Amino acid sequence: MHKILFVAALLTMIFHASYSEGFSSRGQDCSKCHTLRKEEAADLLKELVPNIKVRDVRVSPIKAVWEIELESDGKKGLIYVDFSKKYAVTGSVLDIKEKKNLTQDRFAEVNKVDASKVPVKDAIVMGSKTAKNKIIVFTDPDCPFCVKLHHEMKKVVEERKDIAFLIKMFPLPIHKEAFEKSKAIACEKSLSMLEDAFDKKPVPKPKCKTRSIDENIELAKKYGITGTPAMIPPSGKIVSGFREAAAIKELIDKK
Repeated sequence: MHKILFVAALLTMIFHASYSEGFSSRGQDCSKCHTLRKEEAADLLKELVPNIKVRDVRVSPIKAVWEIELESDGKKGLIYVDFSKKYAVTGSVLDIKEKKNLTQDRFAEVNKVDASKVPVKDAIVMGSKTAKNKIIVFTDPDCPFCVKLHHEMKKVVEERKDIAFLIKMFPLPIHKEAFEKSKAIACEKSLSMLEDAFDKKPVPKPKCKTRSIDENIELAKKYGITGTPAMIPPSGKIVSGFREAAAIKELIDKK
């Protein structure tokens, strides 16, 4: 809440600063009077963001503020700059009426991947292998929110035979035993073994030598996935965190 209030206050300050420099909200196309080239944006932000590459610049949902899509050290992100080009803001833009996080939606679009090119040979299948719609899931055997998501995934496959999940093991560094557990589960491609881990039951040692877990960690880094659970539906928009069954089904139905 404090972060939201801070961002709101700062955006209010930006709005007044921009207004005082000639901005008017009488329905004009703001981009006709105010311009910000990608090269200029990169020059403005180079002291704040190391190795910055500006991918796109557009007028944000908030008048008098630019939305800048950037990349730094292989990671993509968003930052906002006011029309006076004096202030930069990081954080979320919220649509109060619609109760939507517009920055989160844009971030998902910016970081969209080609789901058809995600390697899934190591994945554990939940649901029918012939299901039309497949959702890739990055999970950690010691992650409590992964357990909650797993239960919701089971509800989905019970209700919808056209949806299946391809589960990739992605142990987080904070879970010290998760890497070896993930290797053991990946060796067997065993859904029941994963569920045993979720239930805090003992998991046997890995029965094979595999680099699939290391490869999943590198893949997650490439996609900007830093936590679990994370899902990649056919749209390619990465969805982080727990979702209930109804929201998971919407990832397929609301394309």
